[in-house]
Amino acid sequence: MNSEHLKARYSSIRAKSLDLVRPLKAEDYVVQPIVDISPPKWHLGHTTWFFETFILLPHLSSYQVFYEQYLFVFNSYYETLGARVIRTDRGNLSRPTVEEVMNYRHHVDQFMMELMASSQAEKLSQLIELGLQHEQQHQELLLTDIKYILGHNPLFPAYDPSFKENLQHDASTKESINLKEGLYWIGFEGDGFSFDNEHGRHQVYLASAQLDQQYVTCGEWLAFMESGGYRSFKFWLSEGWDWVKSNGVHAPLYWHQIEGEWWRYTLAGLQKVETQEPVCHISYYEADAFARWSGKRLPTEAEWEVCAGQRPWGALWEWTGSAYLPYPYFKLAEGAIGEYNGKFMVNQMVLRGSSIATPLGQSRPSYRNFFHAPLRWQFTGLRLANYL
Repeated sequence: MNSEHLKARYSSIRAKSLDLVRPLKAEDYVVQPIVDISPPKWHLGHTTWFFETFILLPHLSSYQVFYEQYLFVFNSYYETLGARVIRTDRGNLSRPTVEEVMNYRHHVDQFMMELMASSQAEKLSQLIELGLQHEQQHQELLLTDIKYILGHNPLFPAYDPSFKENLQHDASTKESINLKEGLYWIGFEGDGFSFDNEHGRHQVYLASAQLDQQYVTCGEWLAFMESGGYRSFKFWLSEGWDWVKSNGVHAPLYWHQIEGEWWRYTLAGLQKVETQEPVCHISYYEADAFARWSGKRLPTEAEWEVCAGQRPWGALWEWTGSAYLPYPYFKLAEGAIGEYNGKFMVNQMVLRGSSIATPLGQSRPSYRNFFHAPLRWQFTGLRLANYL
């Protein structure tokens, strides 16, 4: 990638982050309702910290640190890089102000432009690309975190009244995909960017299976609810049933029953639940319980990837029945970069696909997303499978 192309890509992606926060009010930038949600202001600072810490400080001698304390404030989970603000305390950061964070971004951007215009640009292009991919990941988190923040405001304010959470899909196609028993290749292959957890392309044995073409819809989920799906332990994993009881869960996240009708909060505000739309914002526990209630199961991540070319995807992240584990031959990179994915390979489940919040360029069949089983603030849904 030549210098001008790299600078243009950098500017475009950095500008997109600012576009995403433009509809916010100043008070929205600092809210942290739960530990899994980070304040929008923190996302803007952390993505900037990444470029400062991993690229500018080690590689540009003329770089001047904007503010020493930001190296501590905006570190996320990198033990190699020392102390950081505890994740639960990000919402206590009334300082730095939004204006100061924006000034920080501008400062780092100026020096990044200087570096990308230098002879080091080509040598550092892969590291810069990792920083840009990291920022795009946080753009998705920004949107989903903003939805959680506003969706838990008692006034249910719209993020953008014109925002289209268009989850409509073609319900006319009912055929399933029949997967033949055999050996199949999975994992990243080819040119272009990929994350380390996609590497180690290898063969897997798959039994004969049938995978649904259609996402599970809100109408089908309503049938699950009305049949007592959230009230009967027999459909639930033990941890899932404890989660339901402990948290009083009785519907997907953002669903509200108002005067006998079901509504859901969207980024455009409250809207009636449409029965033909794919159900969204469900946990792994809920997805697994629904699959059991249906007499089916969740597909494995290998099944999902093998069949990705035979059906449309991308409206929602899809829960799989696969634990998030390393592929064969997986190796941690040296230094802090090695903490990016590998150390999270325990007690999490894999999601495949992408969603309406996923930036362009971050959707590919081999992409491995991962979350803890109770989480549902991402745009998560499901399609079912069964063995033949």
